[in-house]
Amino acid sequence: MKISPTTPASDVAESDGLSVCIAATHIDGLVLALSPFSHSYNYRSAILQGTATVVSDGDEKLWAMTLVTNGVLPHRWETTLNPPTPAEMQSTQILKVRIVTASAKIRAEGPHDQRSNVQNEELVRRVWTGVVPVFEGFGEPVPSTYNGVPTLPEDIREYLRQENVKRKNDAIRAAKGGDHGVVE
Repeated sequence: MKISPTTPASDVAESDGLSVCIAATHIDGLVLALSPFSHSYNYRSAILQGTATVVSDGDEKLWAMTLVTNGVLPHRWETTLNPPTPAEMQSTQILKVRIVTASAKIRAEGPHDQRSNVQNEELVRRVWTGVVPVFEGFGEPVPSTYNGVPTLPEDIREYLRQENVKRKNDAIRAAKGGDHGVVE
């Protein structure tokens, strides 16, 4: 069977799978050098290639849905409406990916300027160089128009606070740990 992006999910479940490529990149810092041509980013990226099939077993599907939901916010699956309705289960598809190949790349360094620029004392005194940490954080929660809970539950508030502190500290630590070498 030839599978395309328009192949129905039920047909994919019964076949050998659909070839997929999954790519993700996370920016960790802006790398600012003496010359704009030496600016860069610190980042982490990964590419996975494999074969996806639809998870048809109900227990495995619930297990995966629980992991995904709790990956967004710990214990969220357990504190929401459960079990899912038959309509929710029918309208949600979970794909299982058998990874065939994978690659990853990380840049976690300081700027790399040309030696002649680094030796230019006037330029070095005039232009700030280094890494500006970039991190993703959570803002102040905004209740829905139909929310009936008067205050944000403490477990959610504490999770958001801890994650914001952790993510900021991780970004700063990564920026300070980079190699600040010079390209010759």
